Amino acid sequence: MSIDPVSRYRRFSRAVTSEVGALDHSFLGRGRPLGTARVLNAIGHGRGEVSAIRDYLGLDSGLLSRLLRSLEAEGLITTAPDPQDARARIASLTEAGAAEFRAYEEISNQRATEALARHPRPEALLAAMDLVASALGRDRITFEEVDPRSDPARYCLGEYYAELGKRLKTGFDVSLSRDPEATDMLPPRGSFLLAMSDGLPIGCVGLKGQGKPVAEIKRLWIAPSARGLGLSRRLMEQVEDRARALGITTLRLDTNSALPEAVALYRNSGWHETDRFNDDPYPDHFFEKSL
Repeated sequence: MSIDPVSRYRRFSRAVTSEVGALDHSFLGRGRPLGTARVLNAIGHGRGEVSAIRDYLGLDSGLLSRLLRSLEAEGLITTAPDPQDARARIASLTEAGAAEFRAYEEISNQRATEALARHPRPEALLAAMDLVASALGRDRITFEEVDPRSDPARYCLGEYYAELGKRLKTGFDVSLSRDPEATDMLPPRGSFLLAMSDGLPIGCVGLKGQGKPVAEIKRLWIAPSARGLGLSRRLMEQVEDRARALGITTLRLDTNSALPEAVALYRNSGWHETDRFNDDPYPDHFFEKSL
């Protein structure tokens, strides 16, 4: 006997619907349904512009207006014209709204902690959740330019170094590589980009510049849960656009044959192999691209 994929998908959907309380009239016991709570959550996390809330939650204007009015009637939010654009409106939490937001956060965090503690393999469960979240949220992935010394950037770089350590026959010691200085990946010399999925980093790439028309692409990494979604190519397009904006006309990069997917990506996206241009002990493929 085999169970068809559609039935398995629908079972998963029903399980998630039940777990998150999507049909509850009082989500997490706070007296309002999930939709209203999600709008409050979006505002609490800094999405104050009404159009940004609508896009983030995928709501039509009429439904969002009703949910906002419901929160206003409870005294949890206020809405006012954007001082910089009177056509736009900004929603803000009141003191009571901020307290309600914190209550939701505390309950949600506690439920997540308890659910993971009940599972015999919490890391496997989280890996499955990451895979699903990346797949279902692929059209909502955003790209942000950040300081490479920031916590999200350092997380991505740490994961990148750890993966190289596993995949390279020699292992990987970042102190032996030509690791760029952070200032080389900050404007106006360079750039560091993160791919973000609903607030969590799932990929990165760096642009190492020295104020000259030639720069290097460094540290392209995609989280395992987001691989196969075309994110590497999208990150490369983003960083190439950033290089053009900085007046860079030639890009270089290096990689190792232990990363065949990276070699294939570069060969299939306009890069051509060139002679070695550094003394880094790890790479054995060198590429160049004119912008």
